[in-house]
Amino acid sequence: MEDMPESSLVGEVEVEVKIKAPAEKFYEMYTGKAHHVAEATPQNVQACDLHDGDWGTLDSVIVWNYVHDGQAKVAKERIELVEPEKKLVKFRVIEGDLMDDFKSFLITIQVTPEQGGLGSVVKLHFDYEKIDENVVHPETLLPFFVQMIKEIDQHLMSEE
Repeated sequence: MEDMPESSLVGEVEVEVKIKAPAEKFYEMYTGKAHHVAEATPQNVQACDLHDGDWGTLDSVIVWNYVHDGQAKVAKERIELVEPEKKLVKFRVIEGDLMDDFKSFLITIQVTPEQGGLGSVVKLHFDYEKIDENVVHPETLLPFFVQMIKEIDQHLMSEE
């Protein structure tokens, strides 16, 4: 049997953002304090509620209410991986607006302390599979997340 060519429905995109906050504080915001994200970036995220489990733990389910491209959206996500020593967390979108266009959508966030200096680097990675060829790749989500990351950074630095 021949190898099947990789589907153009499957893709991945990522971006790195330099921030001033310590890696530990930023990581904690997305794991143990995700419900504070709405305070840090209220025009992007209106609410973040724990639906099942405990904040920042494997298999817990979080519901995000957010605005993307001027439209109110909802994403229900399950935490698939938590690696505190690497400051890495993976969220799988299991319900919500993204599932109208994607069969699967996995968001990975990893925060690394900046080498030899203050601050950190946040790496945001999306792995996804579109439902069909008519769906655009999710590049428009990158500026949305970059803005969120920068506003969370400002929020964390204002707490210093």
